[in-house]
Amino acid sequence: MPTDRLDLAPAGTTAIPIRFLEPAEWPAFEAALPPIQRAYAGATQFVPKAGRICLLPAADGSLDRVLFGLGDTGAAAHDRLIAGRLVGLLPDGRYRFEADSGIDLGEATLAWLLSSYRFDRYKAASAPIPSLVAPDGIDAEGILRVARAVAAGRDLVNTPSNDLGPAEIEEAARRLAERYGAAVTVTCGEELAKEFPLVRAVGTASPRSPRLIDLIWGEPDAPRVTLVGKGVVFDTGGLDIKPSSGMLLMKKDMGGSAAALAAAEMVMGSSLNLRLRLIVPTVENAIAGNAFRPGDVIRARSGLTVEIGNTDAEGRLILADALALADAEEPDLLVDFATLTGAARVALGPDLPAFFTEDDALSTAIEKAGVDAIDPVWRLPLHAPYASLLDSKIADLNNVSGGPFAGAITAALFLRRFAPKTKRHVHFDLYGWNPSTKPGRPEGGEVQTARLVHTLLMTLYPAA
Repeated sequence: MPTDRLDLAPAGTTAIPIRFLEPAEWPAFEAALPPIQRAYAGATQFVPKAGRICLLPAADGSLDRVLFGLGDTGAAAHDRLIAGRLVGLLPDGRYRFEADSGIDLGEATLAWLLSSYRFDRYKAASAPIPSLVAPDGIDAEGILRVARAVAAGRDLVNTPSNDLGPAEIEEAARRLAERYGAAVTVTCGEELAKEFPLVRAVGTASPRSPRLIDLIWGEPDAPRVTLVGKGVVFDTGGLDIKPSSGMLLMKKDMGGSAAALAAAEMVMGSSLNLRLRLIVPTVENAIAGNAFRPGDVIRARSGLTVEIGNTDAEGRLILADALALADAEEPDLLVDFATLTGAARVALGPDLPAFFTEDDALSTAIEKAGVDAIDPVWRLPLHAPYASLLDSKIADLNNVSGGPFAGAITAALFLRRFAPKTKRHVHFDLYGWNPSTKPGRPEGGEVQTARLVHTLLMTLYPAA
């Protein structure tokens, strides 16, 4: 959706009030309602359970006030983005949150904006969305900036592959660079074959040229942070072809690049004190007579030789060359985002991306940032003995273990081989998709971990 459709009305604008309520508050609150509204709430059997809503009428029949149930906010399963459910429940109009509601108004505003996202590029008409007045005392511009970056990333993931190829991801990176005064270099063609042979090998069978995008922003002497995003615009599996059911969501296999672009947009918009580098290898893993094959051995940018055990493990190949480029300057922090393994989804489900790092202090900071940003993750181990599962008899390593066990861990260990100099490296293995609509998380493409990384970097490298 056009990100400028995500907006907040100025504070003080006339609007219908929304009151958030917990169950314990209800008896006293109900008793203080005007008789007509108390009778209406009773007739509709309203109680402030999580997600319940009551539209209270004025004496003239117009909508006077909205009551919304939070449920038990102390419960472990409480959803801090629950206010986003209002967007789908309210009639079109302008609303405001009551200041004395027992809820974090910044979080509620973010939830509203994230829930207001619609992917309607291919729709003849767009349904109206209720609008929200910016609450007093919040960083409205900062929250809008985050929500708009998320929307832009979701748009990329949701766009079908016939309209989103490597060239379109490059275009998105160039637009972002132009907005924030960043420099962009793109490597493709014969130069790509020379500099990034694994990227070229994976993308060579597609008529849409593979490429590597390299964006740099910030002061050269600031701490160096590099984001790397997997940009496989569609994954057939290559010659190890996926079944048809396995291809249905493969437009989202560039979700890592969308998350990296969204995080980069948040970082640049926040003017953080760092030198940001964004590297996106982007390809289509297609099938043709010149496709790379199982059994091929390819020398990576780093000099390591890789035996191809499976052409459907292509994401780690293009990331390997990108990580080698990033590692050469030994950044203070290296983050990679990838829709990499089904094993991570089996272990943790679609809502909880896995992450891997050898740095315990960084892991603690990531976990805290995930909680603060309401963008949760779970650490899995880089169990070093499993690296032997990637041994090859004819090359330095294989791109798959060849067995059914520890697929997410062996993929992370494979990537770690290509960034040996960088000590603070975190790998996110994400799903990039919401299977069903939840508050703040509409069904469809999602830039998981982007808000987490932005929150982490705001803590580590605050704006000057």
